[in-house]
Amino acid sequence: MDNASRTPSKFYAPLAIGAPEPYRALPVRLERMIHFVPPHNEKIRSKLDGMIKKVDVILGNLEDAIPASDKEVARAGFISMAKEHDYGQTGLWTRINCLNSPWALDDITQIVAEAGNKVDVIMLPKVEGPWDVHYLDQLLAQLEAAHKVERPILIHAILETAEGVKNVEAIAAASPRMHGMSLGPADLAASRGMKTTRVGGGHPDYAVLADPGEDAAAPRPNYQQDLWHYTVGKMVDACMAYGIKPFYGPFGDFADLAACENQFRNSFLQGCLGAWSLHPTQIEIAKKVFSPDAAEVDFAKRILEAMPDGTGAVMIDGKMQDDATWKQAKVIVDLAKLVAEKDPERGVAYGL
Repeated sequence: MDNASRTPSKFYAPLAIGAPEPYRALPVRLERMIHFVPPHNEKIRSKLDGMIKKVDVILGNLEDAIPASDKEVARAGFISMAKEHDYGQTGLWTRINCLNSPWALDDITQIVAEAGNKVDVIMLPKVEGPWDVHYLDQLLAQLEAAHKVERPILIHAILETAEGVKNVEAIAAASPRMHGMSLGPADLAASRGMKTTRVGGGHPDYAVLADPGEDAAAPRPNYQQDLWHYTVGKMVDACMAYGIKPFYGPFGDFADLAACENQFRNSFLQGCLGAWSLHPTQIEIAKKVFSPDAAEVDFAKRILEAMPDGTGAVMIDGKMQDDATWKQAKVIVDLAKLVAEKDPERGVAYGL
């Protein structure tokens, strides 16, 4: 089953009588970091008011890292935190348990019934193909209709199996509910049989050896490579082709902030819009990386001012600018405007 099973005229039709109309275009939101919160932890939940102001997205995690004995407590905790707080422009997401688990159905039905009008996105783990999205799509429509949810809850797929990577384009095209995708490097490494236990980032043994010099016995430099470059590129292409959003996932070494920043920046340069933050120290890293540099914003503004309608070619500081660089400039300025709304101090730096 794939997207071709729905005719174009029905692709944007609600899948249940009384369900809200699907979005024709995704809501414009700033999502530099998706900050994970364990909802079964009351101490962390008690700090949410301050956290909501600092981050772009709060995600109540119900899946990995939640012990089996705490699954129901975590679900109830997420529903409570959804009801008890005003999230304003900060997104409220949840990562439910995978569809083949004993908890997924209750996660979906109880959350939509009790907090459906507060939740923006459901993150779906271990998506293997469009059939997983179709199942959740239909079920959400039925529940939205039954509980009078006023706007569609979006679906964000985690790319963390070899089959999911193979089917990435079909997943991206599966539903108008598709918000985007995140790379899940740890589970993907296991699915592929990769020989690494790291959660994201590089590996010292995945490297290119420099050619030998005149002294063949002399030590040769090793250049560490990015294990995830191919998969991120493939995911970005699929997402952007279908108008949804690509994200880098977790970086598990909380002590190595420099490596975290480097991995986030690599994904940003490849086209990702944000990354997961699993620890408070990673929030500012994500803000720094996924917010455009002030000098770059200034140069992008000059391109837009010199080419108001995006056509022709001009020279700025000895560099040729044309319609292609105009499009790049518009992406940067549009992102800067979103950042300025959330972080006024960056807005001042951008002159916005």
